[in-house]
Amino acid sequence: MPGLKEMILQLFLTLLPFLCYNVYYRNKAHNYSSPFILLTTGISLFLSMTFNREAANGFIYDARYILLFFGLIFGGLRTGFVLLAGFIVYRLYLGGPGTEIAMWTILVSFPVSVLLSQLYRRVKRRPLFFTFSALLISLIPTTLLYLYNPDTIRESLLFYLLYVPLLNFIGIWLLLSLFQRAVIDKNLSIVYAQKEKLETIGQVAASLVHEVRNPLTAVKGFLKLISESSGNQEKVHRYIEICVSEMERAEYILSEYLAITKPSTDRREQVNMNAILQITVDVMRPYANMNNVELQLQHEEGACRVMGNPEKIKQVLMNLIKNAIEACYDAENAVVSLTLETLDNEAFIYVRDNGIGMSKEQAERLGSVFYSTKTTGTGLGLAFSYQVIQELGGSVKVRSEPRQGTEFAITLPLYNPSAIQSG
Repeated sequence: MPGLKEMILQLFLTLLPFLCYNVYYRNKAHNYSSPFILLTTGISLFLSMTFNREAANGFIYDARYILLFFGLIFGGLRTGFVLLAGFIVYRLYLGGPGTEIAMWTILVSFPVSVLLSQLYRRVKRRPLFFTFSALLISLIPTTLLYLYNPDTIRESLLFYLLYVPLLNFIGIWLLLSLFQRAVIDKNLSIVYAQKEKLETIGQVAASLVHEVRNPLTAVKGFLKLISESSGNQEKVHRYIEICVSEMERAEYILSEYLAITKPSTDRREQVNMNAILQITVDVMRPYANMNNVELQLQHEEGACRVMGNPEKIKQVLMNLIKNAIEACYDAENAVVSLTLETLDNEAFIYVRDNGIGMSKEQAERLGSVFYSTKTTGTGLGLAFSYQVIQELGGSVKVRSEPRQGTEFAITLPLYNPSAIQSG
């Protein structure tokens, strides 16, 4: 088929926004933005126009209408206008006998594309909509070109009646359907990740209720003793000290729980891993106690600092500790231990349990979205954890054997102010 190679090239260039989306947003905790659509679609439009197909008499054809249509749907009207301006400038630069008709055609096609983009979200029969859009977008330039220069259409009748509609239909169908499916899957992943985080927080909160109830019960009891020992000032003073101590304990537990569960931001700062580990263990210890698991922490003296987001690091540790605790559900003398060590310019965090363990195949699949060794899990907690560790420039290794427990070994680069200043 004449022009098949050029058509395949144009289709590949058309799919660049979809390919870039899958690469860039694969490990992101949020979905695409209008600047991303503008950048990737603009690059794709530039390449498509650069490697265009010449029809006849210097008239060129490319995937401009597909990409402008896509930019309007997923980037919005502002993105569409920027792409339109970019197209006009570059088309004038390319020049040629088809420049004038190209300007008129795009000025007619663009408002039609705006209307179609608004209609896109309302229709349910997408294949029919793709067919209609492709035919309409193909008909406009062909009709205007025929009115402008009918000889060009006659000389390349097969090209304008077959190649142009086919390229538009396949391009629109592939780009829009694939990108829309990827966006839906990403949204589902984000929603499930948030749901799993809320479930984790809810389970930890249930254990904290018991932990906070103990000091409150003690305070209540000592207040009764104070009311009965009004004549003994020494006893009253001692009882008050105990009450204050118990209330401070409850306040500490609640404040650390609120600190670890507050919404994450994108800020990066120096993080003292010793302090982060201690806070996380203090918050998770009631959950471990409720599950009859001993929670241990070992770390070196002094500050061990890394660059990162403290809320996200706490969430990662909370996910790993919770999974380790739940893996010890039928273990005798169940223990979950955390160890922090430093060597050279790296920090090593080990999370170990003596629970049910995993096979080699299961351990290798950990961190994959929607894969979990738990029957009710989605795997998004670990997927989030792996993503955060990678963002910090770290790595995760898992060692596990069935019935022998599991060890997560996390490696993070230490904070190096001299390297940052020199960089």
